[in-house]
Amino acid sequence: MSLAHRYAALVDDRDFAGAAALFTPDGVLAVPDPPKVLDPVLEHRGRAAIEESMQPLTGLVRTFHAIVGEVYDGDRGRIACVAHHVLDEQTDLVWHLRYLDTYENGSIARRELHLDLIEVRPLKRARRSPRA
Repeated sequence: MSLAHRYAALVDDRDFAGAAALFTPDGVLAVPDPPKVLDPVLEHRGRAAIEESMQPLTGLVRTFHAIVGEVYDGDRGRIACVAHHVLDEQTDLVWHLRYLDTYENGSIARRELHLDLIEVRPLKRARRSPRA
């Protein structure tokens, strides 16, 4: 399983320590500040900071990250993803995004999250996340 798929599965399972462990010890997760800013402007450096940056996801009913495309060129990757953030039993906040990754020794050294589209979709029903 690729790092991209493993990261998505770990985040969806709320295993933030596991997701952060995919990064190098001094790895960086750079994220946007939506809805105002869609390109990465906030940096979280080191596994502890990366894990901490994911804590707001615990307040969501569920997340579901679907990897829809991957392109690799040596130590770089471009990962296309559709990320569902179920806010409540009736609302799905959907991000269409790209991760721009740099890899070192089989780990993520830097991951930049670039948002391309933001949608809000109505839901009929949502299963709670196993660790919600």
